[in-house]
Amino acid sequence: MDGTYSLAGFAVGAVVGLTGVGGGALMTPLLVLLFGVHPATAVGTDLLYAAVTKTAGSAVHGSNGTVEWRIAARLAAGSLPAAVLTLAVLAQFDLHSPQLTRLVSAILGAALLLTAAALLLRRRLLIWTRAEAAGDSVRRTWATVAAGAALGVLVSISSVGAGALGVTALLFLYPQLTAVRVVGTDIVHAVPLTLVAGVGHWWLGSVDWALLASLLVGSLPGIWLGSRLAVKVPEALLRPLLATLLIAIGSKLTAPLLG
Repeated sequence: MDGTYSLAGFAVGAVVGLTGVGGGALMTPLLVLLFGVHPATAVGTDLLYAAVTKTAGSAVHGSNGTVEWRIAARLAAGSLPAAVLTLAVLAQFDLHSPQLTRLVSAILGAALLLTAAALLLRRRLLIWTRAEAAGDSVRRTWATVAAGAALGVLVSISSVGAGALGVTALLFLYPQLTAVRVVGTDIVHAVPLTLVAGVGHWWLGSVDWALLASLLVGSLPGIWLGSRLAVKVPEALLRPLLATLLIAIGSKLTAPLLG
């Protein structure tokens, strides 16, 4: 049990509690850049970390009735098969090879930049989508499955995307939903996705159990504290700060490929 990892888990947990996003987007690059954890191990460990921490959030949203279970099932219909197929492809390679390490780092960086854009544009997207027509329900159903598949691939490779990118997809597809139902549905969908992807990475040998335990010791009280403070800290301040941090980290991870 490492107290430094627990402190990092507490900090990230508090951010997740405050903003609703940032678990994979902060924890994985933190492990890679600050603690020197191999990218594949960081991704695999963070996926199981996310599955455990978001289960608590799912329970709260479920008891409050702020989950659209049918929509979550549509997302899962795309994301879970996509995650399994992605893991099957990854199993054909050496996850610790320099080439795959560079690829994981690049995809992680790109996912962080997309997440930052989703955070910065979320309010504008919400206004725009609610002004649009609801659209054809059959097409929306298939679009939801497709969005889930894209999330399944991205999350399985980088551990990033289930939060802000999932919420952004739901805002586009279901503008009639209230913000709290969008967040609740996204969190519920993230649990089976991160669990399946995390178990897959365990099978691939890219999970550090001691690291996972250390992170969870700090993250669970961190999420509780962040959730309690969320009503007191203005979202207009938090989201730009988080987006700026993600842009900086994402740029650092993608810089070797551009240089």
